[in-house]
Amino acid sequence: MNIQALMKQAQSIQKDMMKAKEEIDNTTFTGENGFVKVEVKGTKEVVKVEIDNSELSNDDIEMLQDMIVIAINDAFKKVDKMTESKLGKFTNAMPGMF
Repeated sequence: MNIQALMKQAQSIQKDMMKAKEEIDNTTFTGENGFVKVEVKGTKEVVKVEIDNSELSNDDIEMLQDMIVIAINDAFKKVDKMTESKLGKFTNAMPGMF
């Protein structure tokens, strides 16, 4: 394989990676835990937090804070899973390049 063909292939892979990353960044992921629902962008920016407080008393605030953290982390795990799914094929095909 000559260097020009290798460069062309690398540019094609880079283009595919950028497209996959853009798709991830534009996807909204939802994390849920109990009374808490959190939406985050693929960039890991929190977009929305919903709390169903119909059954919560003031004593439940500390528990609610923990549930928010768990829900956000759940959404972030989903971002990481899709990132690995979409971009893993590129890093596996070219070890040491990324």
